[in-house]
Amino acid sequence: MDSRERQLASRIARSQKVVVFTGAGISTESGIPDFRSPGGLWSQYNPEDFTYQRFLSSKEARVKYWQMSTTLYEILKKAKPNAAHRAVAELERLGKLDCVITQNIDGLHQAAGIDPHKVIELHGTALAVKCLQCDLFYERDPIQERISAGEEDPRCDTCGGLLKPATISFGQSMPEKETREAFRRAEASDLFLVVGSSLVVQPAASLPLVAKEAGAFLAIVNRDPTPQDSLADTVIYGNAGPVLSRVVEDLRRLLEADQT
Repeated sequence: MDSRERQLASRIARSQKVVVFTGAGISTESGIPDFRSPGGLWSQYNPEDFTYQRFLSSKEARVKYWQMSTTLYEILKKAKPNAAHRAVAELERLGKLDCVITQNIDGLHQAAGIDPHKVIELHGTALAVKCLQCDLFYERDPIQERISAGEEDPRCDTCGGLLKPATISFGQSMPEKETREAFRRAEASDLFLVVGSSLVVQPAASLPLVAKEAGAFLAIVNRDPTPQDSLADTVIYGNAGPVLSRVVEDLRRLLEADQT
């Protein structure tokens, strides 16, 4: 364990409102490839084919979207929380976690045991399907069964509206409630921990800046450099699982020492 990991554990121990902000990098160790990395979905598909506007206007685009989304869903169904997800869940058990704000659509934070009410999903979830007309939500598996049975462009049973995985596509508005709450929590945090995000996708990439400007300690754990490294109080390069596991183990030791 290096000095930066010890520093992060010590700061978490002294903090009251820890917000963890996660991107694709926290889930790669669960076998979910980063969309933008070699082997990711955007090396197999053109993201311009999957804009929200194309989904609304073209049956051909919807059929192609469901094909791509089915490929991704099969990967997500097999994925299990990894050491990084479990470490974040341990922060909650230790009474340190205010919330998780995630760009991910895989549901692995909840699967790791975090209270779903403490997970803010900025880009929605691939584990549900939403009617774009009446806003009715469906569980994903029954809709996938319809797709597998040959239904290329599924419609809502209630109103006949278009069905779409409950994720945010290119060109689709961010969810107002979740986005507003994420910025509120970032501003109120005293420690803001970025894990596995390249910090280039807006408006989510502004959250660390909001937290830092409001006085929070800003920590970044990522495999590669980010545009905000120079603004952070500490930056740790490495895979999220091993790094966070060591930090949380040291945190547990510190908290136990304070109780004796």
